[in-house]
Amino acid sequence: MKKFHLAIATNNIEATVKDYSHRLGCEPCVVVADRYALWRTESLNLSVRQDPSCQPGELRHLGWEDPEAKEFTSEKDVNGLLWENFSPQQQADEIEEIWSGTGYIPD
Repeated sequence: MKKFHLAIATNNIEATVKDYSHRLGCEPCVVVADRYALWRTESLNLSVRQDPSCQPGELRHLGWEDPEAKEFTSEKDVNGLLWENFSPQQQADEIEEIWSGTGYIPD
């Protein structure tokens, strides 16, 4: 089953993790201090990232976590929004590539 993916920018990972963990009723599955956090619920894949090219709260991109995705893809829609499509392992590989040593393994 595909999960909707939502990626937003923040300027405070620690406060965002506390707030969103409360809102989602679960802790993130991976946190990179001062950089990134990821929650994977039954229906949602939500990431937050400190991204100097975005304002806090700004949408970074949308997409789908799709266990059947053969490769990581991205494309812009008619409104200019970036949509990504990836498997859980492809996302884990990207996290490890950007922030080596996280040890994140999707469940």
